[in-house]
Amino acid sequence: MANKKQLDRLLRVRTLQLNMTRAAEAQAHDKRASEADLAHRIAQLALNVAPAPTEGSGFSLVAAAHFRSRLHASAEMAQARLTDAERAAERATEATRDARRDQNAIEKLLERADAEAALKAIRELEVAPPVRKIRHDPC
Repeated sequence: MANKKQLDRLLRVRTLQLNMTRAAEAQAHDKRASEADLAHRIAQLALNVAPAPTEGSGFSLVAAAHFRSRLHASAEMAQARLTDAERAAERATEATRDARRDQNAIEKLLERADAEAALKAIRELEVAPPVRKIRHDPC
């Protein structure tokens, strides 16, 4: 079994890895929220440019139709980015779960090593010869 020094070093490394994966997970969730917000804003813009019966030149109708088609294309791209961000967030959550599991395993090994060291010390005390104290009468 690994000694205490190695287990402490492993625990420090696993803790750093866990903190890094937690940061990556938070960043992935922030990106997902940002992409969802962008998709929502694009959808709102598309609703605001919906065709309405107005009197005006045909040029403005053509421009509005072109703008709507561009917004719909942007909405499709935003939806694709949102899907990718959701997948990345799921992968980051899984990585954090794996890192936490690894850290817990090292912590359990440390606890087991401490318990074994305590048992070893108790057994050594049981085997040790008794210590006799010399008592003097009060002078």
